[in-house]
Amino acid sequence: MDYTERTYRDLHRQVDLIHFQVMIKETDLDIGVRRERFSPELVQWVERLVKEQRLLLEEYIQRDPEFKTTLVPHRLLPGAPELAVEMAKAAQLAGVGPMAAVAGAFSQKVGRELARHSRDVIVENGGDIFLKSSGTRRVGIFAGPSPFTHKIALEVQGRQTPLGICTSSGTVGHSLSFGQSDAVIILASCTSLADAVATAAGNRVQSEEDVQGAVDFAASIPGIAGAIAIKGEKLAAWGQIKLVPM
Repeated sequence: MDYTERTYRDLHRQVDLIHFQVMIKETDLDIGVRRERFSPELVQWVERLVKEQRLLLEEYIQRDPEFKTTLVPHRLLPGAPELAVEMAKAAQLAGVGPMAAVAGAFSQKVGRELARHSRDVIVENGGDIFLKSSGTRRVGIFAGPSPFTHKIALEVQGRQTPLGICTSSGTVGHSLSFGQSDAVIILASCTSLADAVATAAGNRVQSEEDVQGAVDFAASIPGIAGAIAIKGEKLAAWGQIKLVPM
């Protein structure tokens, strides 16, 4: 996973923040907070939070195994935990299974809790980012073999945050995708929604001719603030997107 550790994560890390990692089973978070807010106790607190949320979700999946395997929106059983409810709502809007929103849901849960303690927070989980910022931030775009990789970045104003910035790719990483996009990037105030829509839009890209259609699809979903689709030398964008050179 060299591209993840050496390349991809370097593109969102912020030099004015202290970054640390929390890994609990499949949940692999890269977290940045203001320097004065960082402490070993904070790391331990995040670890406990992630373990707690994972346990609640795992216990629910034992009761409702279809929640984990279905590729279409799913009706929850009574008593589903908050994280499962968030995932199911996002999946319903995007037309995908709830697990398409799991990484974004964890980023959002941890990010929202940390935002109570730090004015600036970034939580990345497998390419799915929760961002809360007091100023302008740049997040680099990684699009695998596309020539746009390492060439452009998203510029996000503080007033746009909290914001979810989620990426789906058919050519990078191990997440399930039925498309062949190099990157589909979705912006939304709800990170779990951005995650689910990134998957759904990415599924629509098989060739360079499909990038505009993927963006149009994302634009049709309530709550989506911006979308970018990249395949090879083609890029389409819509919404509250500002691209700048890296």
